Amino acid sequence: MILTRRNVVRAAAALPLLATPGLLRAADPDLSALANITGDVVPIGREERARRLARAQALMKANGIGAILVEAGSSLVYFTGVRWWRSERLTCAVIPVEGTPCIVTPFFEEPSIRETLGVEADVRVWQEDEDPLKLVAGFLRDRKLAARPVGIEETLRYFAVDGLQHALAGAKLVSANPVVRGCRMIKTPAEIALMQKATDVTIAAYRWTWERVEIGMSQRDVGALMDAATRKLGGSPEFSMALVGEGAAYPHGTRKPQKVTADAVVLMDCGCTVEDYQSDVSRTFVKGTPSAEVRKVWDQVRQGQQTAFDAARLGAAAGSVDDAVRAKYESWGYGPRYRLPGLSHRTGHGIGMDGHEPVNLVHGEATRLAPGMCFSNEPGIYIPGKFGVRLEDCFHMTESGPKWFSEPPPSIDRPMD
Repeated sequence: MILTRRNVVRAAAALPLLATPGLLRAADPDLSALANITGDVVPIGREERARRLARAQALMKANGIGAILVEAGSSLVYFTGVRWWRSERLTCAVIPVEGTPCIVTPFFEEPSIRETLGVEADVRVWQEDEDPLKLVAGFLRDRKLAARPVGIEETLRYFAVDGLQHALAGAKLVSANPVVRGCRMIKTPAEIALMQKATDVTIAAYRWTWERVEIGMSQRDVGALMDAATRKLGGSPEFSMALVGEGAAYPHGTRKPQKVTADAVVLMDCGCTVEDYQSDVSRTFVKGTPSAEVRKVWDQVRQGQQTAFDAARLGAAAGSVDDAVRAKYESWGYGPRYRLPGLSHRTGHGIGMDGHEPVNLVHGEATRLAPGMCFSNEPGIYIPGKFGVRLEDCFHMTESGPKWFSEPPPSIDRPMD
């Protein structure tokens, strides 16, 4: 997918609920043919998180950073195991260049925080009438790190950054990207295995759902089938988007209600989470007979995927993958660049614990591809007023080059193979 998908799902959910036969089947489908396939997964454990902290501290030393500040969210889970949400009450981690990290959280939340804490840590609590950033500053002073640069994780909210500047006068705040990205962009075998399982769930759910999509079903009907299958297979649905006909010409669809019609394009973009790691797969098909134009565009997108995969060489700039696809499409008369008809979004994005992570396969991105990096590959072609085609499969970089998490389908006649 291309941008924030939860908003798309919420928008689709706001559409009128139509009492169609398809909806009834989608609401209570027969899932007896499916079984949980995630029973063998191995969650990330304490040893893996200890290695992450060691890696982060090595990167801090290499970049002259004394500590990094990480707020509730995926990076907090990544480094500490703590699963929390963001609110006006700050819960965060301070990871020092040496020694154990510190978790700062409201006093009344400490028991809950400790339930998921997966590393050795100093837990410091603040009362409702106290400033949590003063605890952060106090920890840095205690560790004799107050005079050293503090790395700020890129999603940290401004009130926390501003609060730390006031609580730690003269603090030098720098980007924590060299540390956080340096760790999270390079997936370990344990992470790759969880992403593979999430993809396996999504592919299995697609195969089950596709056979049950019928003429007259709404977007919501199709999405409900996909969600139900994903849950039965052991995944937690993150998004299940279905675009039909002209709606598929817009990467995130339209608010206009759509129903599956004979011979119309159906574009699905779906993903799930298994033990914190995500999948992201798109499929485009026709319930009926594809027109010659649809077949041609489908084949071109499939070639675009292969072009991106072939361009993803170790050491190549991430942006060169996008450039290779765009050159191919422009040779066919699309574009140029991001103009329509053609490919109006980047070729791919990073993926891992978040559906979208740094870095992107987009023009100008200079980051070099290295083993352990994971990306979506989704060079769609969109023709306004008509239809769009997107095929999306993710891959990870290995010592010998890219490797698919899911193999792209061979043709529009076999869209789920």
